[in-house]
Amino acid sequence: MTKYDYDLFVIGAGSGGVRAARIAATYGARVAVAEEYRVGGTCVIRGCVPKKLFVYASHFSDDFEDAAGFGWTVGETKFDWKTLVANKDKEIDRLNGIYIRNLEKAGVEIVESRATVKDAHTVHLVGQDRDVTAERILIAVGATPFLPGIPGIEHAITSNEAFHLEELPKRVVVVGGGYIAVEFAGIFNGLGVETMQLYRGPLFMRGFDDDLRDLLSEEMTKKGIDLRMNSDIVSIEKKGGELHLKLTDGDVIRTDCVMYATGRNPNTKGLGLEEAGVKLGPVGEVVVDEYSKSSVGSIYAVGDVTDRANLTPVAIREGHAFADTVYGGKDVKVDHSIIPTAIFSQPEMGTVGLTEAQARAKFEEVDIYKTAFRALKNTLSGSHERTFMKLIVDAKSDKVLGVHVMGAASGELIQAIGIAVTLGATKAQFDATIAVHPTAAEELVTMKEKWQAPVIKAAD
Repeated sequence: MTKYDYDLFVIGAGSGGVRAARIAATYGARVAVAEEYRVGGTCVIRGCVPKKLFVYASHFSDDFEDAAGFGWTVGETKFDWKTLVANKDKEIDRLNGIYIRNLEKAGVEIVESRATVKDAHTVHLVGQDRDVTAERILIAVGATPFLPGIPGIEHAITSNEAFHLEELPKRVVVVGGGYIAVEFAGIFNGLGVETMQLYRGPLFMRGFDDDLRDLLSEEMTKKGIDLRMNSDIVSIEKKGGELHLKLTDGDVIRTDCVMYATGRNPNTKGLGLEEAGVKLGPVGEVVVDEYSKSSVGSIYAVGDVTDRANLTPVAIREGHAFADTVYGGKDVKVDHSIIPTAIFSQPEMGTVGLTEAQARAKFEEVDIYKTAFRALKNTLSGSHERTFMKLIVDAKSDKVLGVHVMGAASGELIQAIGIAVTLGATKAQFDATIAVHPTAAEELVTMKEKWQAPVIKAAD
């Protein structure tokens, strides 16, 4: 019987890798995890957590304005970017320490080094110039921001650098149409930066329900963000302390900062996976089965590096399921079909299940229930921001197929709704639930009338 240095060697100490390592260790496995940057990964160090802190900071500009309608007089306000960044860094340091302590408490060895795969059971520690062996190897290296190869791209930043800008720019152009792009556009705008967002397609947030996409576009525009669809950058030139962006339509935009949020690619380059026989997909993702096993039986992968559903909670579930199955004697598969998710745009959005377009393509008859209104808080604040809610129901079974909401605390709301949708709740069960009043969420259980598309009559 071959004797290995470890039962499991994890490459990457992000959310998925840390969870897998810790749970495997609690089952008695000898586990090590290698991390070349900081324990915690993208989400904790330069992703979800610092982004949410920045979102909170950006909301205060609206909060100060809204306070007047409730009788508050707010004096002169002033924002200091360096204070926000410093306080954010302190919180990230605290969380980084917690992650390290939790791994050590579980008995996981932390190796501070870049690691690459040498073969099915061998890992090379680049920083220490030595090899270690393991019965199984888990790849959990996440993804890295994509930057297009246009002239002057070296002058652009990504979300990685946005968290560490020395100064807050007066003008910024955000390129992209997904989570990160809309969230950072809202952050910069809320902090007083003149903000433009470019997206190469006709409407951003592709893959989300069309009603949400349309309404978010309207609300972001009302907040002062210059949204430009069907637009992209051809080149970036630095002139006299500012950046000149040449667009596809020939227009030239002058700005102080350009941030790309045009997707992330699996971080497998130079990892040695192909040489070890691991099959990779079109964008470099590790191709895995339902148990997160790669084409090499001893090598597994979880999280964004597999390009299945690139969300932190999914990576955590995949890592936990891997450890439960391989070391806990259980048979656990992650269901990727129903994933509640929040977009910390401004206004915030939450979504779970099928979009209307997806539902209509899959089911014979679909019933739609939706409503848009000003939340109670906005009646006194004077804000015209709308809250939106939408239920998508299979007409035959009455099963709720999807729920899409936009408005304050949508992220908190969709977590609870996600439980109901995951359990297969019906519209009748939603209707039978007593409303909590006065809340925006009560609309989810009081929408009784099906939405009918307006009839457009041909001109005589």
